[in-house]
Amino acid sequence: MSIETYTVTGMTCDHCSSSVSAEVRAVAGVTAVDVDLATGTVTVTSDQPVSTDKIREAVEETGYTLAS
Repeated sequence: MSIETYTVTGMTCDHCSSSVSAEVRAVAGVTAVDVDLATGTVTVTSDQPVSTDKIREAVEETGYTLAS
């Protein structure tokens, strides 16, 4: 199991965090996603390592940015 935390910029409401959560959850290997709107963090749990690029693509699909 792998757990990684990322910072996402641009999220301002529950709809934002819900969209990010759903898109990241669809990435192959991801088993859980926890979005903390107050801190702008997304914690991703996966059953195998998932590349940051895959998470970045999923976040950008929702219109937000993964901080570098």
